[in-house]
Amino acid sequence: MKAVEELFPQSLRRTLVELRRTLHRYPELSGKEERTAAALHAALARIEPGPARLERVAGTGVVARIPGRDGSRAPVAVRGDIDALPISESTGLSFASEHPGVMHACGHDVHATWAVGAAHLLAARPAAGDVLILLQPAEETGRGANAVLESGALDGVAAIFGAHVDRRFAVGEVVAQEGPLAAAADTFEIELVGSGAHGARPHEAADPIVGAAALIGALQTIVARRVNPAYPAVVSVGSVRAGSAPNVIPDRATLTGTLRATDPDTRRLLVEEVRRIAEATAAVYRLNANFSIELGPPPLVNPPEPAGWARRAATAVLGDAGVVPLGFVNMGGEDFAAYLERIPGCFLRIGAREPGGEPIPAHSPRFYAAEESIFVGAAVLAETARIASEAVS
Repeated sequence: MKAVEELFPQSLRRTLVELRRTLHRYPELSGKEERTAAALHAALARIEPGPARLERVAGTGVVARIPGRDGSRAPVAVRGDIDALPISESTGLSFASEHPGVMHACGHDVHATWAVGAAHLLAARPAAGDVLILLQPAEETGRGANAVLESGALDGVAAIFGAHVDRRFAVGEVVAQEGPLAAAADTFEIELVGSGAHGARPHEAADPIVGAAALIGALQTIVARRVNPAYPAVVSVGSVRAGSAPNVIPDRATLTGTLRATDPDTRRLLVEEVRRIAEATAAVYRLNANFSIELGPPPLVNPPEPAGWARRAATAVLGDAGVVPLGFVNMGGEDFAAYLERIPGCFLRIGAREPGGEPIPAHSPRFYAAEESIFVGAAVLAETARIASEAVS
């Protein structure tokens, strides 16, 4: 960690900590990150020497082009996401959210800040080619990465890198490995339509609640009996909506849930099986099933070569002991995967647990990332960009 500390003079440390705390205090939901984008735009504009280009993209996104030593080389990119979640904060931090019902429960305040920190480091010690610093909106909805790609902001980029805070790892530990690092995250909705009746005369109804109860149990057989045990998968029902009174059988019930898989074939199988079981169960209970699927981010799979660049960078910054294996299959979704379908790159996990701290899960009202993770993330991503820039050009 001493090598990381030496990269950040006290004035820069204070600047980055203040930025993180401001972002955390005033969180904004996906697609509404106007104040956040303005703060990040201003922070990037103050870097010396300044960005060659600084612009807004994809609505509330920001891109800064940090000049390299040779502008004719293909650029590489570093991405930080910026949106918050609809969760009420209970961290007790002195800089806790002042926006009721909204908080940075996934660490995007830190991700945005370490991207700005990486820009400072790259301005002070440039990469071979230019580096784009991308502050991406709307990761939590799974739509932000695609919006950035559609904007053309990453056209011509030769490699892209990003990272996520993780309190399962201590500050100073980094995961930089090839292979699956996050799952596809798709959302389904099943509406079961029957006919309502008085609760005292259920024989006059086609009861969608009973059908929904049977369907919830049946869906759990997909992973247990249809998916190869060698491939991770999740089918979870997250909401059930039906009825308005205890003595009324409603005419419809709606279930929503999430499907997670780390490979394309299993992803397709989950969708097909949920549809098949929904329709078959509905028929048993004299119901009609209306099934819809919203495809979210694809599986995030780090390719070998860019993962090797990231691992070299993390080792150079933190030493061999600082590079650790993930050690589990992560079934969370991450829209950085959309970039990797078009651009070589690598996504890392950055330890964010302070000494003696507990591994608080993300998306919890108590979640926060230790501030020292800002500097580890910035240093590792900046060095990754330098190594990648030499390799791709």
